[in-house]
Amino acid sequence: MAHVVGFTNVESLGQEGVELTFNKDLAGKAGSRQVIKDRLGRVVEDVGDMVPPVDGQDLQLSIDSKIQYFAYEKIKEAVIQHKAAAGSVVVMDIKTGEVLALTNYPSYDPSKRINLTGAQLRNRALTDTFEPGSTMKPFVVTMALDKGIVTPDTLIQTGNGKYQFGSAVITDSHAHGTLSVSQVIEKSSNIGTTKIAMQLQAHDMWQGFTQVGFGQKPQVPFPGVVAGRLRNYTTWKPIEQATMSYGYGLSVSLFQLAQAYTVFARRGESIPVTMLKREGDVASGARIYSEKNVSAMLQMLHTVTGAGGTAPKAQTMGYSVGGKTGTAHKVEGKGYASKKYRGFFVGIAPIDNPRIVVAVMVDEPSDGVYFGGDVAAPVFSQTVQQTLRMMGVQPDMAVKPQVVTQAEKEEF
Repeated sequence: MAHVVGFTNVESLGQEGVELTFNKDLAGKAGSRQVIKDRLGRVVEDVGDMVPPVDGQDLQLSIDSKIQYFAYEKIKEAVIQHKAAAGSVVVMDIKTGEVLALTNYPSYDPSKRINLTGAQLRNRALTDTFEPGSTMKPFVVTMALDKGIVTPDTLIQTGNGKYQFGSAVITDSHAHGTLSVSQVIEKSSNIGTTKIAMQLQAHDMWQGFTQVGFGQKPQVPFPGVVAGRLRNYTTWKPIEQATMSYGYGLSVSLFQLAQAYTVFARRGESIPVTMLKREGDVASGARIYSEKNVSAMLQMLHTVTGAGGTAPKAQTMGYSVGGKTGTAHKVEGKGYASKKYRGFFVGIAPIDNPRIVVAVMVDEPSDGVYFGGDVAAPVFSQTVQQTLRMMGVQPDMAVKPQVVTQAEKEEF
């Protein structure tokens, strides 16, 4: 919990995390009185009115300590297993908008701060941004469905896995030939997504990204929260519109990604999220997508975790799940590092009656395994199962091992 709670200095002034953000509320106000003292410093008379002290307010976070602990343990195991630099997990309750877990590894002990560095103190899930890769594809496809440009069954020709776009070549991991729009999501085709995206107006695509929170600071009270990067559509070149459709040329935080996927979990509605305890559910939010098209997208996201998708390791015993993998080269200097990656997975469960969104990111795995479907999806699976069980959500599938080992090769 160190990255969330933070710590105070010797004068009890908040320095990091919630302690810093809510310092005034937590600290209260000192009282005062005016007095006359004699030469020995003894009070001999009160002058004027006494101002009584005011106690600090109590603050209850939305974080569930059990879910937080479990998510921390699982991301810690993944970081150690894959010899990664760091990892983060965000869990959101889509009925209340509450953040149930927000955890990072490595963490630190707030009571032992002698050799702490800025890197250790950062709440990476909120402060670090990255190019979201294939996790952007569902937003582009849902926009196109809403505009009536395509249907889930519209056929897209992706050819031999290489697509000449101006002077650039957009590639898939291998030739897919003709794919339906549903299969473009299932197989995570860059070419298919590009062909759909280029039928959208740049303004509409930018507006769609903005509506789900990209390019804007999340409205949570926390120091260091970042907006990420989403340039205005008036500056986009055609190739930039194409690459943004599969997650390059813009940047997001893991928290933003989780928040954006709540729009799918809420059947097309955007609701405010909170890190403070909220009484009752959020009845309704701002309508972003039509319910019909989001239902179709949820089924597409479900196929991603099936036998022909990129993330069968996200499957969860007893619960139906859906989501999207992402794998991106890390930016280094003015280009991309050839052998440094981020693998991530963001998903929804149960898929037919969503209750939670879970986003997982593993930064710079170095044991040779780096795809989001391999490094992040298993953490998602374990976190989903434990979280839904703790929340008392009944299994919606037969409880049996379902994990399919053969996955579709991921795109970059």
